[in-house]
Amino acid sequence: MSQPESTPPNAIDPGVRIGHAHLKVADLEQSVAFYRDVLGFAVMQRMGSQSAFLSAGGYHHHIGLNTWESRGGTPPPPGHTGLFHVAILYPSRRQLADALKRLMAAGIPLDGAADHGVSEALYLRDPDGNGLELYWDRPQADWPRATDGSLAMYTRALNLKDLLAE
Repeated sequence: MSQPESTPPNAIDPGVRIGHAHLKVADLEQSVAFYRDVLGFAVMQRMGSQSAFLSAGGYHHHIGLNTWESRGGTPPPPGHTGLFHVAILYPSRRQLADALKRLMAAGIPLDGAADHGVSEALYLRDPDGNGLELYWDRPQADWPRATDGSLAMYTRALNLKDLLAE
């Protein structure tokens, strides 16, 4: 695998991972229902009526939800800074297909679906308008590369019928 364009002399340890996302939401119960009932995360803990922590596989939490500063609030308007999306990594293409089936059954529309060469992704919004990317990574050996070995990612339309056939 080729190195990034420039590796800083004080590079972060390659074992570091993003552990969880913590989102401000307007309606805790609506958001819990989406992440639990549509996407399938389990509620690990609640802190009264103000926050909840959800995970996959028994981890302490992958998604934190709170209304501390946002109860009844609205999404930020376009053209403002903030979170673009939270990316949720599925372990396989089959699991991503299952996620698509769950979204369809719940009537959740997609903002888009893309093949990036390194991954396949579904894009949507949660009940608070937060962007979500649901995706799976292809094995690194299958990632597209330029002649110099650097990554050559792209964005192409994802064939949803093909994904659903998984």
